Amino acid sequence: MIAATGATGCRNEGRNEGRFSALWYRVSSLFGRKKPAKIGSYVSRMDSSSKKIVTGDAGYVLEDVPHFSDYIPDLPTYSNPLQDHPAYSVVKQYFVHDDDTVTQKAIAHKNGPRGLHFRRAGPRQKVYFEPDEVHACIVTCGGLCPGLNTVIREIVCGLYHMYGVKKVLGIDGGYKGFYSRNTVPLTPKVVNDIHKRGGTILGTTRGGHDTSKIVDSIQDRGINQVYIIGGDGTQKGASFIFEEIKRRGLKVAVAGIPKTIDNDIPVIDRSFGFDTAVEEAQRAINAAHVEAESGENGIGLVKVMGRYSGFIAMYATLASRDVDCCLIPESPFYLEGPCGLFEYIERRLKENGHMVIVIAEGAGQELLSESMQSADKKDASGNKLLRDVGLWLSQKIKEHFAKKAKMIINLKHIDPTYMIRAVPSNASDNVYCTLLAQSAVHGAMAGYTGFTSGLVNGRHSYIPFYRITEKQNNVVITDRMWARLLSSTNQPSFMSAKDVIEDKREDEAPTRHFDNQCNLDKSNLVNNEIC
Repeated sequence: MIAATGATGCRNEGRNEGRFSALWYRVSSLFGRKKPAKIGSYVSRMDSSSKKIVTGDAGYVLEDVPHFSDYIPDLPTYSNPLQDHPAYSVVKQYFVHDDDTVTQKAIAHKNGPRGLHFRRAGPRQKVYFEPDEVHACIVTCGGLCPGLNTVIREIVCGLYHMYGVKKVLGIDGGYKGFYSRNTVPLTPKVVNDIHKRGGTILGTTRGGHDTSKIVDSIQDRGINQVYIIGGDGTQKGASFIFEEIKRRGLKVAVAGIPKTIDNDIPVIDRSFGFDTAVEEAQRAINAAHVEAESGENGIGLVKVMGRYSGFIAMYATLASRDVDCCLIPESPFYLEGPCGLFEYIERRLKENGHMVIVIAEGAGQELLSESMQSADKKDASGNKLLRDVGLWLSQKIKEHFAKKAKMIINLKHIDPTYMIRAVPSNASDNVYCTLLAQSAVHGAMAGYTGFTSGLVNGRHSYIPFYRITEKQNNVVITDRMWARLLSSTNQPSFMSAKDVIEDKREDEAPTRHFDNQCNLDKSNLVNNEIC
């Protein structure tokens, strides 16, 4: 293997083992060999669902991403322009080895298997595109999220400044923009300061996915790199686009950048915009706390985003330390009766004279009286339409305390949802967006396709689409992070009376999700070693 030499003469010595393994995979794919062949200590195979799996010694498993060479033989390769880039000449080992992978789980046991891995992101020594032949496009889909403009900017600037690509288009208005709207030429000058603004300069819509029309448009326009920014539904659409491109045998790289403000995409450490959302939620919580503390029996109720996952609510609560109760979709609650929400509010008001409640938009939907009527209604993306749980809960609390003549409350309901979505990303998310975008560019130039760029255990990786779309990432209420929240708020578990009685009878171990008490304190959590 020829080592790439940078401007200062630094060499990257490659290893051949991964190349032989990848070569065998390509040869066996071309000739239709069903039985996996073993080279050295690695076995490559493609299962019935087109998943690219590589296995090795000691329980090593690599869930690899597709590559042009899997379905297009004899493609020429070119030296990576970065080897002559003056900005990278000081880097001793800038190119990523073909064998480099990232483990999904950082924690391992002495005699346990090595576990699941993903291909490490980054520039390769050889690329499958010459700069002049690249015609890239970028599309944003779904709801708004802090950092969208930063990702757009860094894809454009990465293509221009790292690889010398001059033709980049923006698709206006989401997936339907491929076949129903005009494109927007993107240059470093056009995107220079868009990271300072919220939203997306390309516009976005939900739905509108028509695989055949989209791929026809890609083919007609001569586009050969497609960068798709969106959530799990958008990535599922990207997967369909990739499969159709593969079926047609086109040399078109499809790269996804996962976007969800709720942080509900699996595998990755976090999604971009999440840190900004938690930070902005603090402003609403602080305002609610000031309102609650200043009035007699004041209650501040803040509704934040979290359709199916309560990460924003949980992390904002932990960061604030002013919150007395956090309600999320993963942890059902009830209003009336012993250990219910109303009883807890009344006790908290008597103790402190005020309280702050944070609720995720997807929490308590089963309690809303009209929920059955809206259960079958969905938006253009296929998401179930949710009723306003913040408004509903505010009304229920007011109705409950209106019956208690001796206890007057002052409740303030704050909904910062759309304010949080529309702000520019903070410094942390800006850096993260930059790395996600550059990783996607490196992967597409290296011939990888059908992948999502994401952070796994602190390392940027290429993840197959199916791993991103197969399930949602949810708060685990038996995990230590939720226990830390309970220790901070001292809120009850909101387990039903029946569950409490059953737990007492079963006399479960103290490391279970909660003690069988409705009012947990810090000492219990510490003693139970779940804090």
